[in-house]
Amino acid sequence: MAALVIAEHDNQSLKAATLNTVTAALACSPEVDVLVAGSGADAVAKAAEAVAGVRRVIQIDAPSLSEQLAEPMTAQIVALAADYDYILAPATANGKNTMPRVAAKLDVAQLSDITKVVSSDTFERPIYAGNAIATVQSADAKKVITVRTTGFDAASEQGGAAPIEQKECVPSTVSAHFVGRDLTKSDRPELTAAKIIVSGGRGLGSGEKYRELIEPLADQLGAALGASRAAVDAGYVPNDYQVGQTGKIVAPELYVAVGISGAIQHLAGMKDSKVIVAINKDAEAPIFGVADYGLVADLFTAVPELTSALEK
Repeated sequence: MAALVIAEHDNQSLKAATLNTVTAALACSPEVDVLVAGSGADAVAKAAEAVAGVRRVIQIDAPSLSEQLAEPMTAQIVALAADYDYILAPATANGKNTMPRVAAKLDVAQLSDITKVVSSDTFERPIYAGNAIATVQSADAKKVITVRTTGFDAASEQGGAAPIEQKECVPSTVSAHFVGRDLTKSDRPELTAAKIIVSGGRGLGSGEKYRELIEPLADQLGAALGASRAAVDAGYVPNDYQVGQTGKIVAPELYVAVGISGAIQHLAGMKDSKVIVAINKDAEAPIFGVADYGLVADLFTAVPELTSALEK
């Protein structure tokens, strides 16, 4: 009944999504191992060994795993699968890329985006943009699972003392090669890991107004920047700002939605936030249905006033 968690990392640090996935794995089995596959990822393995609840850290270090491409990653996971009944990864871009391949290789059905472990073979996952929750039961001997990290608390980064076991890299027969990666660099917190997010919507009217109103407010709060799909489609901000069903799923301590009406697509990505503040001049906007605090006001007046008050 052991579980294997695929660590999310950049070869330098363990990503927070891994901690939430460990919590989900512990709900499946009390015996949880973490796989750290990468290149020069000793610091990641050290961080993983300290995570509370982890039994063992398996480290596979090889140049071919430096970018954690789905093809070589799948080969490592499948080689270890015989020892585990559950294989879990965060439902991130990496997890969504790798785990379907693992499920296919093991000839099992993947359980995607789970938000709750009901029992050893039964799980909950959102459907219809989060408007309904499906209860799914799997009869497969091995459960290949991606975890919606917002559905689980993060495991403690301290308190564990798991041994690190080195394993040899299994060669991949698929000739996929890493070509390059274009990354958006920012001094702000990463959107999916931020404790505070300020998002702007189409109500801002332009990219200039987004920068004029949203960025100063985010600066005062030490927040990450987000946006609705409508704002992204209109070209106000890059698409990596998008929060929603087709963007990034977030659950910060505080989510401030400015000029966002609250379409289903957007709500699916942020309604698990601990505290939601909405500013919109339309009192009937759906965003107020999920907001803890709502301000019906002209955002062009309210946001500068809020920013000014925070400066004092």
